Amino acid sequence: MKFDKELVEGDDFYYNELGYKVFTERYHLKRGYCCKSGCKHCPYGYDKKTDSFKKIEKKPHKS
Repeated sequence: MKFDKELVEGDDFYYNELGYKVFTERYHLKRGYCCKSGCKHCPYGYDKKTDSFKKIEKKPHKS
């Protein structure tokens, strides 16, 4: 990844109880595409079990 050095712990990732780095939704959106790895916080709706994208309903803006 080209911006690994710019990652901010707590914003872009956190470490889980096993010590693995878990990327946040913010990180995925910053990266700009889905890697199809079945990430825990995938904002793109990818389902690794079905190898498909779920339709994501956008939240309406409050005026």
